[in-house]
Amino acid sequence: MLTTTESKGKVCPHHLERDAYLYVRQCVRQMVENQESTKRQYALGQCAVAYGWSEEQIHVVDWDLGKSGASTTRKGFDFLVSEVGLGRAGIVMGLEVSRLARKSSDWHRLLEICALSRTLILVGEGIYDPTQVNDRFLLGLKETMSEAERHVIRARLFGGMLNKANPGELRCRPPVRQIGKSI
Repeated sequence: MLTTTESKGKVCPHHLERDAYLYVRQCVRQMVENQESTKRQYALGQCAVAYGWSEEQIHVVDWDLGKSGASTTRKGFDFLVSEVGLGRAGIVMGLEVSRLARKSSDWHRLLEICALSRTLILVGEGIYDPTQVNDRFLLGLKETMSEAERHVIRARLFGGMLNKANPGELRCRPPVRQIGKSI
C-alpha cells in the first residue's frame, strides 16, 4: 500500500464525509487457482482506513465475485456506479483497472460519473482524482494498457493451443449437455 503525500493531499474532507466502496471481482477459475489475488483485493479496504475513512464507512461490493468481467450482468458493478452517481461515494477502490471494469465503455462510464460526483478512484498503487486532467489521462492510459494486455494474453493462449493442435496433442473436454436442454 502506497500512502504518498501526493495521494494523501487528494483526499479532502468532502471525500471523507462520504463512504468508501471496495469492488471485488474475480472469475471462479481465478478464485480457485489464485486465492492470493482475492485476499489482496479484500485487503484494499485497509488503504481507505490509512487515508482517513473509518471501518464503518467501508462497503465491500463483492456481489460479482465468481463472475467473469465479460459477463453482461454485473449487479455489483451496477450498484457501485449508482452509489457513485448518487453522491454517496468519496472513493472507489479496486486492485487494478481490469478488476473494476473489463470493457472500455464500463470504465469510461465509471470515470465520468466519478468526475461529476467528485469521487476519487484508488487502483493498486495510488489515488486518482478524475476531475484533474493528468489523473484522468493516467486512468485512461491504464485502461488502454489493460485492454491491450487482455488481447496479448488471449493471443498467446490461442497460439499455444494451435501449437498443441498441429501435432495432434491438444486435448479438450467434450461439450457437456445440460439435463433438460436440447442441443
